Amino acid sequence: MKKTSTRLADGRELLYYDARDDAVRDAVDHRPLDAVSTTSEIRRDPLLGDWVAIASHRQGRTYHPPADECPLCPSRDGRLSEIPAPDYDVVVFENRFPSLAGDFGRCEVVCFTSDHDASFADLTEDQAGLVLEAWTDRTAELAELPGVEQVFCFENRGAEIGVTLGHPHGQIYAYPFVTPRTDLMLRSLADHRASTGRNLFDDVVERERAAAVRVVLEGEYWIAFVPYAAHWPYEVHLHPKRRVPDLRTLDDEARHEFPQVYLELLRRFDRIFGDGEPPTPYIAAWHQAPFRGEGRDDFGLHLELFTIRRTSGKLKFLAGSESGMSVFINDVPPEAAAMRLREVAS
Repeated sequence: MKKTSTRLADGRELLYYDARDDAVRDAVDHRPLDAVSTTSEIRRDPLLGDWVAIASHRQGRTYHPPADECPLCPSRDGRLSEIPAPDYDVVVFENRFPSLAGDFGRCEVVCFTSDHDASFADLTEDQAGLVLEAWTDRTAELAELPGVEQVFCFENRGAEIGVTLGHPHGQIYAYPFVTPRTDLMLRSLADHRASTGRNLFDDVVERERAAAVRVVLEGEYWIAFVPYAAHWPYEVHLHPKRRVPDLRTLDDEARHEFPQVYLELLRRFDRIFGDGEPPTPYIAAWHQAPFRGEGRDDFGLHLELFTIRRTSGKLKFLAGSESGMSVFINDVPPEAAAMRLREVAS
């Protein structure tokens, strides 16, 4: 992998990740852009103890542009985009409309491919491996920024999820705090360690392997299963078999196998609801340990992949119980979801 860092016209950083070591990235951003001005701040909810990002400038972000005006496609004569080069493998750049910025963290955009009409599932294993290297590199660099406590790499896919740009891409958030979901996991880890002397992530993975009924697929270095108490209609957790706290600590064997396993999972997701259905909307979320504090060594890196579509043409809405009290109600038994994901194997 070759990494090239450059700057956009408004001063934001842009990084090219190329499979070829001889790739030359010297294109200049000629757009007449003003410096990015944000109003981001974070506020703590005194009742719940969590944090909310207030970012009014995001009201003006790019919203469903036509394909020929996509800001994530390569630049070409007569139309300049966020990527000055006429082609690219993988690109990461600072978000022009960040939820977190300055002293309150950082937000980046990850473009998985220059092909506007593709999806992550369409990537080759080599391309998917390059994205993994980009995620890992960004985790490592963002970990060094002052005040950053945790890095979250994720992909929102589909208009139903709320995606405003159709180009295949994801995002990376560098939080100045430990997220509420991670904090809950850390507390569960500590309680389990205190009561059993064992690691909770290890026990969950072993329980699913032993039960087998919710296992979707298993490789030599990765295992994917529908969790026992899945929140979403179709939800899969992907764990490396050797527990590590974050992407930086994955070994070479797990890195090599990841593209094969993950691409198969994504392709199965697109077949859940049968032929003729639109692509399955999903969120793919990497859960990594915070960089400091107790529990880091016990934390287990994993990816959670889930869809809000519960059946053909119907979505799972977060209504009263979910949104008001954070109590999920799942219409699809996890065992049935796992069986379906096994049925649609490539």
